[in-house]
Amino acid sequence: MAKVALNKSSLNKEKRSLKTYNRYLPALELKRQQLMAERKKAEVALTETRSHLADVERLVREQLPMLAREDVPVESLVKVTNVTLMDENIVGTAVPKVENISIRVKAYSDLAKPVWVDFLVDLLQQMVRLRIEYQVRVLRHKELDKATRTTSQRVNLFSKVLIPQTRKSIQKIQIYLSDQDRASVMNAKLSKGKVLAQEAKMAKARAQESGEADVNVH
Repeated sequence: MAKVALNKSSLNKEKRSLKTYNRYLPALELKRQQLMAERKKAEVALTETRSHLADVERLVREQLPMLAREDVPVESLVKVTNVTLMDENIVGTAVPKVENISIRVKAYSDLAKPVWVDFLVDLLQQMVRLRIEYQVRVLRHKELDKATRTTSQRVNLFSKVLIPQTRKSIQKIQIYLSDQDRASVMNAKLSKGKVLAQEAKMAKARAQESGEADVNVH
């Protein structure tokens, strides 16, 4: 912390700073709480998406063991053609959100493919969407976590560093100025005492001179 000048100008400056810090801190704390709540929501959404994706993958393994058959090619049945993301503003933090996912299903003959292929295509589309949603929600959580940590650091900076230090500086300046005022009063009293003593001494000297003059006259 820079050395604080011990004068009234510096005192007023520190008081203004303290007022600003105290006004800004509640808003900063509120933002931190809101970000923590949003981060928790993002964690829940992330967990739900991961769980849903695991359920679909397990369903594919359990219900479609025939995928191992080489005589029924299913590669490239489902392909993502476009993913559109948008920025969502959450408590001043821009986080990604899936706006649209375009998927192309490769044309196939109902007669040439087994009936379970339709079921597979449906599951594959779900998996593709869930994987994209999961990746985006990982990014959302990362951005919200970063914003929460940054805001928490600022809250700590204000509450544990700037405000205490500013209060300490104000107290230091006030004590110094108070000591200066007392010293000035004491110096003024001492000066006045010296002046009065000097005046009394001069008056006494004049009185003595006057008395001696009267004696000489008689």
